[in-house]
Amino acid sequence: MTKARGVEVRELESIKGGMAQFFTPQASHETMLVQIPAGAEDDLFVHKSQTDQLLVVKGRFVLVILVDKKYQYIPLSEDKPAVVTIPPGVLHGAINFSDKPCVVVNAVLRHRPVQENDYVPRGKPFPYDLNAARAALDDLEGSLTQVA
Repeated sequence: MTKARGVEVRELESIKGGMAQFFTPQASHETMLVQIPAGAEDDLFVHKSQTDQLLVVKGRFVLVILVDKKYQYIPLSEDKPAVVTIPPGVLHGAINFSDKPCVVVNAVLRHRPVQENDYVPRGKPFPYDLNAARAALDDLEGSLTQVA
């Protein structure tokens, strides 16, 4: 779907078994459960040697990436299971407009042994466009409503 500087968003395929729906897990070297607090507006950060593979399991948030001095806003929601892959070297952050935390699984791919300085906070070179970020989330929710 989305592809910018190697960032890719792809919907998960599933199979149904009885009443349960099974989604294919992502291969990883390490799996983390990440909680994005209610009302969070993260600064940007980058990883030098890991690929993040994010899947929202509860709630929703907007992933922000910086490409060519422009922010791109990628909405993610538990209601539309998708994995976003963020390769090393891509500045990214998160916005959670909700009054509830968002829970994300990160299936991390390591490209070399873990190093203490792999996570590098960078801050925001300029403020996020919160209206554009909210509009991206609203568009996602609108597309979900139309399908239902």
